This record gives sequence, structure tokens and C-alpha cells, in this order.
Amino acid sequence: MTLNESGVPPTPARSVPVVWFVVGILVAAGVGVGATALVLGLPAKSTPGPLSVIDDLGRNVTVPYDPSRVAVFGPSIMDSMFRLGLRSHVVAVDCYAPAFGGLLADYSPQQVAEWNLSSSMCVEVGPEFDFESLLNATPQLVLASTIVSVAAVETISSTYHIPVVMLQPPTMSGILVDESLLGRIFGVQSQAATLNNALTTELANLTNATSNLYSFPTVLVTYDSDENGYWTFGPTTFGQSLIELAGGSSISANSTSAYPELSGEQVLVSNVSLIVYGTGFGLNLSNTYALGPLWSSFPAVQSNQVFPLDSTLITEPDPTMILVGLPTLFAIFHPSA
Repeated sequence: MTLNESGVPPTPARSVPVVWFVVGILVAAGVGVGATALVLGLPAKSTPGPLSVIDDLGRNVTVPYDPSRVAVFGPSIMDSMFRLGLRSHVVAVDCYAPAFGGLLADYSPQQVAEWNLSSSMCVEVGPEFDFESLLNATPQLVLASTIVSVAAVETISSTYHIPVVMLQPPTMSGILVDESLLGRIFGVQSQAATLNNALTTELANLTNATSNLYSFPTVLVTYDSDENGYWTFGPTTFGQSLIELAGGSSISANSTSAYPELSGEQVLVSNVSLIVYGTGFGLNLSNTYALGPLWSSFPAVQSNQVFPLDSTLITEPDPTMILVGLPTLFAIFHPSA
């Protein structure tokens, strides 16, 4: 679950333009992913030797070609590495201090089992970054989401001279950009192209499905709650992109914050008709959301239009979000469709 200690996902710094959906149309029409890479200004093929890449924060980073020892900080990145057949390259992953949940603070038990992760791979990223455990893993490259602080990234890069590539796509289509980037770094362009074709097909299917709808339900998708309100997604975030593609009208779409916490009063006046809440990592209806302000007063709660969903499917911008989270949300929003 890619959330920081306060429960708020970090704000991505790069935005991917809506024109990416044109790229999706090109791919669906038969233009290959190699051509897509050229549209993006990225070489369609890589050659052995150091590579210069642009990460999701707009940073130009020189990385080794196909590094065999990689530290991955973020389950969304681990999902991509696994799907691209690169699990054997991963020697370290992000964890939190034991008092904050350790490995299971960021990875679900299912992810730990499927990806064969263990506590011996742990590098503590919070509350304080453990540089010693990172150095003990001897990575050639760090792939990180913005759960890693700017200060830690600077230290890793400048003091220890380990390149850091930041991967935090701000939209669904931005996930495809990152798959192509990983394909280039590790020399697995063919695998990345195959994965991107599957992702593009799913995005196109959902875009076609929502284009035939007459109305979108007014929804709240919340990934955490406390006595002050309900954490959700604002404009220009992957969460907002997810909700829109699934055919929902988010009550926080016009928020002034990328990741707002909506008060009970704000939710109530929005007349929300459907609520999806994230589960796992200690989050559930009875001990989390139902304790939030004015919960029982919401029309969606009173009409029993409240649905649980694995938090990893709404907080981790990765291929699984598109292949599983997106169609699942669509089915919740539009059961008759």
C-alpha cells in the first residue's frame, strides 16, 4: 500500500498529458510500442552500456544497463518488476520499522507470498531511512516511489553514488510510460510491449464501455479515515484518473488538494450515492470508516451502497490497478453494465 506514514500518498511531480489516450488509440490501431516510444521521445531500442533516462519527477538519471542488483521501494514498482520477469534482479525492498508494521506496512500478505519477499530484504524507509541496510544490499540501482523522501534520494545519489529512478505515475496512462522505461533499462522491451498491449486493451475497453453510459454515479473512493474525515483523491492524481475511467463522478474532483481529507459535512452535502472504501493493512469498515464523522448519515450508507475493495487496487499505480482494480471499480459503479 503506497501511502506515507500520515496516510497521505505523496503528490506526483510530473503530469502525463491526456494525449496519452491518443497513443493508446494508435497502439490499438496497430502502431507498435516501438512507435509509441518514439512519440514519447524515448528510443525504441536500447544498447548495452550506461543509459540516460528521464524519471517520473523529470530527473535525468544515468543508470547501468540491465543491473542485476536492484533495490525497489514501492509495491507498485515491485508489481511491474514481477510482471516483466525481473524478480530475480530485486535484492532489497522497502519496509518500515517493526513498530510501524515492518514489511507488512507496505506489502500485503498476498504480495509477500506471490513475489517471494522476506524480512531479510528489508530496508527501512521510515520513520528514518536506514542507509546501512541499503548499502549492505549492494544495489546497482534504486527504483523508488515518492514514499522515499527527497533528502534520502539526495543522499543515496550524491553521497553513496547509487542512481535513483523515481517511478510515481500520476495517471493510468502514465503506468504505460513506466513499463516502457523499465523495459528500456533492463533490455526487456518485448516483455514491456506485451504488457503495455494488455494494459492498452483494458484501457480501451473501459473507455468504450464508459462512453456508452448515460450517467456516472456520484462516488467517494476513500483509502483511509479518522475522526476528522475521509482521505480520497483530488484532481491530477492517479486515483482521480482511475475513478473517471471506471465511470464514476468523484465528489473530490474539484478539490484544491491533490489528496484531500474530506470532512463529514463535505461528504454529506455532496449527496454521495456510492462509497468504495479500501481494506487491508488494518483498515476495515467497523474499526475505520464507520467511526468517521457522520458516516451513518450519508445517503450511500443508508441505501447500502457501500463496497469494500483491497487497498492495493486503489493506492498503487501499477499494472494490477489497470488489469484488476479498474474493471472491478467499473463493475461496482455500473453493475447492470
